[in-house]
Amino acid sequence: MNGELILRLLLAGVLGAIIGLDREYRAKEAGFRTHFLVSLGSALFMIVSQYGFNEVLNHPGVGLDPSRVAAQIVSGIGFLGAGTIIFQKQFVRGLTTAAGLWATAGIGMAIGGGMYILGLAATGLTLAGLELLTILFRRVGLSSMSINFQTTDRKNLTKVIDEIERKKYRIVSYTTQEERHGEVTIYKVALVVKIRQPEEATLFSFIQSLPDLTLTGLE
Repeated sequence: MNGELILRLLLAGVLGAIIGLDREYRAKEAGFRTHFLVSLGSALFMIVSQYGFNEVLNHPGVGLDPSRVAAQIVSGIGFLGAGTIIFQKQFVRGLTTAAGLWATAGIGMAIGGGMYILGLAATGLTLAGLELLTILFRRVGLSSMSINFQTTDRKNLTKVIDEIERKKYRIVSYTTQEERHGEVTIYKVALVVKIRQPEEATLFSFIQSLPDLTLTGLE
């Protein structure tokens, strides 16, 4: 029995590490070690939940719900996932990594519960969601683009907005700050736009071509 339980821990750790390698390759907040430990720990909690209280249950009048320990994994992993989410410059980063940790915990729970086929299938589907769907929808999906520029010509603001609307991009946020330097007014603009990835260079070139405009940041 102990040999099978150790095999469950090993398999859960390996499957978690495989998902973590994808995150490590993309230089995300949680890499293969974090995913390995999440999956291994989840499997261990499941095993303890299933078999760790057998001696206590043999006493008369004692009744325990073995699913309670497992239920705490689902809510507890949320705190770890929240630590990978970062809000910076109008962007929310780390959501996919947090969701990956949550899925990895589920895989560890499945393997810990002895549902090997389910755990292996979930690993394959998780990797497909992280990689294959990214490749498949790269050209049709939208990505966020942060644009910061400053100009002394107010008409440039209208030209940029008109170009974005003409191309049917979606403006997520738009802020303008005015600074007076003697008789000259400098308009500092911060834009976040949803745009198709292959078309990013087109918008970048258009903004750069405008006179009296300096691009100060692009992400």
